[in-house]
Amino acid sequence: MTNGSEPGTAGSKLDLKQLIFLSIGIALFLIVYYSPPWTDAVDPAGKHFPLTKEAKGALAVFLLAGTWWVFEVLPIGITGITIGVLQALFFVRPAADAFKDFMDPSVLFIFASLVIGMVFTKTGLTKRLAYKMLMIVGERTGMIYLGCLVVTALLTHIMAHTAVAATIYPLLLAIYSLYSDDNKPTKFGKGLFIGMAFVAGAGSIITLLGSARAIVALGFFKEITGKDVSFFELSYYLAPLGWSMVFLIWGFLMVFFKPEKAAIPGLREKARQLNSEMGALKRDEIIGAVLVFCAIAFMSLQSFVPAFKPFNKSAVILVSTILFFISGILDINDLEELPWNIILLFAGAMSIGFCLWQTGAAQWLAINWLSFFKDSHWFVFVMSIAVFVLVMTNFIMNVAAIAISLPVALVVAPYLNIAPEVILFVSLVTAGMPFVLLVGAAPNAIAYNSKQFTSGEFFMAGIPASIILLVVLGFAILVLWPLMGMPVLLAR
Repeated sequence: MTNGSEPGTAGSKLDLKQLIFLSIGIALFLIVYYSPPWTDAVDPAGKHFPLTKEAKGALAVFLLAGTWWVFEVLPIGITGITIGVLQALFFVRPAADAFKDFMDPSVLFIFASLVIGMVFTKTGLTKRLAYKMLMIVGERTGMIYLGCLVVTALLTHIMAHTAVAATIYPLLLAIYSLYSDDNKPTKFGKGLFIGMAFVAGAGSIITLLGSARAIVALGFFKEITGKDVSFFELSYYLAPLGWSMVFLIWGFLMVFFKPEKAAIPGLREKARQLNSEMGALKRDEIIGAVLVFCAIAFMSLQSFVPAFKPFNKSAVILVSTILFFISGILDINDLEELPWNIILLFAGAMSIGFCLWQTGAAQWLAINWLSFFKDSHWFVFVMSIAVFVLVMTNFIMNVAAIAISLPVALVVAPYLNIAPEVILFVSLVTAGMPFVLLVGAAPNAIAYNSKQFTSGEFFMAGIPASIILLVVLGFAILVLWPLMGMPVLLAR
């Protein structure tokens, strides 16, 4: 937990709780790293997967980082740096590999997304959007919650959830400024930003445009099963779950983060007045909106226009960053004000993700976990996949979680007469909703930048939200998907 004056900022001195969890993280690292060799993982075909010294080191770093992130004993960006340092000093991976991940394209995508959020705030576009939305949803705080969640979910259907979070974040700041005049955290503030992070994940599972994880999963699925899943087939099966989670998250927020004020009297009229005072669109607003729209449109069309596919998404979105400075919308002062703590957090998450993957530690974990359930009832096995992917995607990038678990699960599934389709969709659902740790997804980290909640508070909110997700998923597997025509069990 933090010891600072505001959530998310470690105090100048460590308190007793922080020292305890700092020590626990170090102890876990040393115990695992220096422990005797562990037994091999064995897949259903009898193939052995040893846990090398480097892989054991990766697990040790993984445990230390997880402990420090959850209890925020240090600024989360410093914990991210620690991940790279430990890999280099303890020879888990070469320093060139460990620190190279800190400039991975995905990290630069986060950087560019945060810049977009800064542009929307600086130009005033977010205030316009906020005022327009408030004029529609009205003065009740519960409806403001719902309006923000629905807008977030809709945007994830056509653009990457990271870009959506970066776009929505300043909009939420503008809305919150009308609720409270100071920076002190409130239940409404916590619910507004945590809800945005949760719904960005829920909405992103519905189309192929919401994230890269679906494309990766469909690639593995075709390679292993020889079957194709179309854009519309994916949306057909996942839309009911995604939107169910959007409304359930709304209900969750109204229980766990019920706003201190049931309504903000005069808010609609105030929003209308403030919107009128802004006048016509200004030069910077128009240029900023056009640049962002062009970047988003290009990335969205990559799924449909073959000529666009070779272009890297990070490079495309970084073009907008460069043009923001060329056009004069941003300057050097803006660059220095970027939340580098969040960028370093995500950089460390990428580094530990690649570390677990490249050393074989993640595969060792996946095979041990899934093999443990290979003789169980088919539903228990399917839910075990869901739980494993859910845990992994909270610690490492969801693409890596899919790449590690899906191939193993698809190999084990036929032994239990389980159709491969249900394995694919279960993995996609849970990989898209890492509700427990900030490092699980970029929207989580972007929401954290609001300083409305600590990483511990996010963790505590994420546990019941994840349980709700698993209940919804269980209902889909047993009832909803069979009714919709998805094969769950193979025909004998």
